[in-house]
Amino acid sequence: MSDSFSSRVAPGSASPGALQVALPSPLRRLFDYLPAHRVPSGGWQVGLRVRVPFGRRDVVGVVVGLLARSELPREKLKPVAEVLDDAPLPEDWLWLCRFTARYYQHGLGDTLQIAMPARLRQGHPLAGRTYLQWQAVTERDATELRNAPRQAALHALLRQHAHGLPAQAISAHGYTRAQLEALARKGFALATEVARQAGHTPSGLLASPALPLNREQATALSALHENLDGYHPCLLEGVTGSGKTEIYLQLIEAIAAKGKQSLVLVPEIGLTPQTLSRFKSRFKVPVVALHSGLNDAERMDAWEAAADGRALIVIGTRSAIFTPLARPGAIIVDEEHDGSYKQHDGLRYHARDLAVARAHHHAIPLLMGSATPSLESLSRALSGDYRHLRLTQRPSRHPPAKLELADLRHQRRQGGLLPSAIKAITATLEAGKQALVFINRRGFAPRLACHACGWMADCDQCDARMTLHRQPPLLACHHCDSRRALPDACPECGSGDLRALGSGTERSEETLQGLFPDTPIHRIDRDSTRRKDSFDAILKEVHRGEPCILVGTQMLAKGHHLPHVTLVVVVNADGGLYSADFRALEHSAQLLEQVAGRAGRAAHPGRVLVQTLHPDDPHLGKLAEHGYGALARDLLEERRLAKLPPFGYMALLRLESAKEQAALALAQAAAQALRHWLAHSGTQARCLGPVPAPMERRQNRYHVHLLLAADKRSQRHAAANYLVQWLDANREASRVRWSIDIDPQTLS
Repeated sequence: MSDSFSSRVAPGSASPGALQVALPSPLRRLFDYLPAHRVPSGGWQVGLRVRVPFGRRDVVGVVVGLLARSELPREKLKPVAEVLDDAPLPEDWLWLCRFTARYYQHGLGDTLQIAMPARLRQGHPLAGRTYLQWQAVTERDATELRNAPRQAALHALLRQHAHGLPAQAISAHGYTRAQLEALARKGFALATEVARQAGHTPSGLLASPALPLNREQATALSALHENLDGYHPCLLEGVTGSGKTEIYLQLIEAIAAKGKQSLVLVPEIGLTPQTLSRFKSRFKVPVVALHSGLNDAERMDAWEAAADGRALIVIGTRSAIFTPLARPGAIIVDEEHDGSYKQHDGLRYHARDLAVARAHHHAIPLLMGSATPSLESLSRALSGDYRHLRLTQRPSRHPPAKLELADLRHQRRQGGLLPSAIKAITATLEAGKQALVFINRRGFAPRLACHACGWMADCDQCDARMTLHRQPPLLACHHCDSRRALPDACPECGSGDLRALGSGTERSEETLQGLFPDTPIHRIDRDSTRRKDSFDAILKEVHRGEPCILVGTQMLAKGHHLPHVTLVVVVNADGGLYSADFRALEHSAQLLEQVAGRAGRAAHPGRVLVQTLHPDDPHLGKLAEHGYGALARDLLEERRLAKLPPFGYMALLRLESAKEQAALALAQAAAQALRHWLAHSGTQARCLGPVPAPMERRQNRYHVHLLLAADKRSQRHAAANYLVQWLDANREASRVRWSIDIDPQTLS
């Protein structure tokens, strides 16, 4: 075993003394093995997958080093059991995995495993240079298949395609491989080996013409065209509905015309189908999608199509940043501010930040778009590190609706709604338009309380209240997902006077159904959209344009085009105003601006009514009066004075244990060791804590935080690296679950 990269031999050498292999292990180290007897056809190379004995099992690893000799005695090394590839995994993919592991202080073996498709992790072969094309044998009498209706239907499908269909297209029609093979055994289908075609630019890129651009859009696109062959980071700050996607499409057209590939990141799986549909309707070139809704075979096909250059456009969510590209041409990050680009467990990477690193490495353009840019990106744009492009107009020529603050204090509410909000909804429906009621809280009510003694339903496993649900009736914790039945009476005093306090999406939906019995009410949250395609079905209904009311959480705020919505009501805007997390106000303002942007996107102007208990709050007032851009600049100045990101760099050590004292004791020891190292190493970094996490007990485990802060990224990184090495070497750390989060997006 080794973590050294010394004593290397030349790549492609037929007989290195040892192979350095990265394995799917939480250990931050590499392992040495003897080469297998079978030498790959291309010789031993970095990037080959191998199957090796590890403990009592065989695992799939990746060769990351060729050594002339190992630091361990040869007799202590085990040989590789099997070489899985003759050619290495893509070089650009290997570089990105190495960079990610190093930057986020994560094991390289685990990083490689997370970044590759499941079928590669399981040892399945990479696609060859050929594939099977299936055709129907038309000479056979199909009546012989009358007792096998699915095979008969499959035979009929193949007959419709005289030139044949690949297996992937057949499975897309709902047929299984077993049905296909059964048809072949009976002599009704045959397969022909066809060479895979490398990516190429068809004559005529566009399936439909590009849309005309207004002056601002044309100026932004011209700026992007100034450097299509080098690293060119741009922040496209455009109000909601200002046509950012059209600029993406026309940039991709220019990249595809050069025969190069574009990678487009979108924040949510719910946005992928609509984005994919729009891109496929515009382009003739191959477009593939990568997201968590694909099965393993579909993901593998898309990954390989991108890796060998057949797919010129790749669209995906966070994990798609790890998609290899044969001819990278541009990376686009839509809604770059969105928190879903950050992975919050395991390998805690940020896809937007990896996009920046990858574009720089490949020397290609990077375009990041948002109506509410993150303070990190906005700061770099204002300093000149990024080109700052702006779109201030909508095609409808209606300016974005300003936020109207409605005072919640001393006023009666129905399902969380003020009389003025109900009046506005009534007027909107009477005008034949649609209204959106935004409440970022699932369930019926956030608390169930006894009116007699004050008891509240708490979670047994977390320091949190349980949320009351009516569909079905139960109490649920939204932190650990534990559930229990509703009590008939108060468990403390026996009173039957149990009351729901506060409002969630279910309660607002119930109230609106009572107020508007003849109007369709569509609730959109994680509970109502669990079934596959349920979200798309609701959106299709809404796009018909009939008067209706949408009630939903932040799922509705993320890029959806709702042309018939002219009123947005925010039930409570106070969630992030006074949080202990310094990013909470930024995130809350972004969410408010994004949900407000759903109103008035088409022919009619919009109105946004924001209910709040703090109408005099200066930050909320700045957002309502002058918009997100003005508030963001104020927040940047506050961050600069406090040396908070983006003017400082952080790493957060999270520790958790079933025993409260175990987590705290390890955190205190780590803090003491780190402070001693900082004092003697000359590294200018600060160690803050340890302190209990904002929610100290979650899932019956106690959580403790230790924060690292530095003025320079290199100093933060050196201190974090020391801390990780100290924990790896500490015996007590093996009894406590811990993780290091580089550039944390939340302190919870």
